[in-house]
Amino acid sequence: MIDGVIFDKDGTLFDFRRSWGGWAQTLLRRMGRDADHAATMARAIGFDLETGVFSPDSPVIAATAQDIAAALAVHLPGQSVAEVARQINEAAAEAEMVPAVPLRPLLEALRARGLRIGLATNDTETPARAHLAAHGLTDLFDFIAGYDSGHGAKPGPGMCLAFARATGLDPARVAMVGDSLHDLHAGHAAGMLRIAVLTGIATEADLEPHADVVLPDIGALPGWLADRAA
Repeated sequence: MIDGVIFDKDGTLFDFRRSWGGWAQTLLRRMGRDADHAATMARAIGFDLETGVFSPDSPVIAATAQDIAAALAVHLPGQSVAEVARQINEAAAEAEMVPAVPLRPLLEALRARGLRIGLATNDTETPARAHLAAHGLTDLFDFIAGYDSGHGAKPGPGMCLAFARATGLDPARVAMVGDSLHDLHAGHAAGMLRIAVLTGIATEADLEPHADVVLPDIGALPGWLADRAA
């Protein structure tokens, strides 16, 4: 029996490629002295500035803004990691997120089943809340946390366990849903069921050994829950 679901944000609720490719292009061109400088910074974070494609090991996929800033600050003399992270977070809050599936109907259907719903992202909490609010979703979440919310970052279990505490749920009856190994490792460390989706960069082959199930996207979640209950 599953009583709660905690979602990753980028690559799970929102399609990673369509949401973050434009953000990265805008940010890097804004920060770069010229096209060559912007392209150099793009390579430092595993991103092709021209095609808008992320490499599988890009820190943008699952790391924190601080990690991304550390990679970029090397190429920005005179700017601290904290200053670069501030610019990243400001741009992230303005990024236009593209839902992986129609989100409000899905989340309402899950709540109608009696499930509690949480968000655990390695983004910072302020942009995460802005992205949910922009799509009219905030009221459907019982818990929202970013890596700066005081529970640590994934793959640590802190955010997942904080959701269980906040809702009074047994972690063993909660599912962690995400598109990256960070998500699945966090769920495993918290003692939760692990549901992988393929709306990020990782492939089914990457995720399947670490997941209890791999779904094409979160739109398949209600059907899978129904089959499991039966």
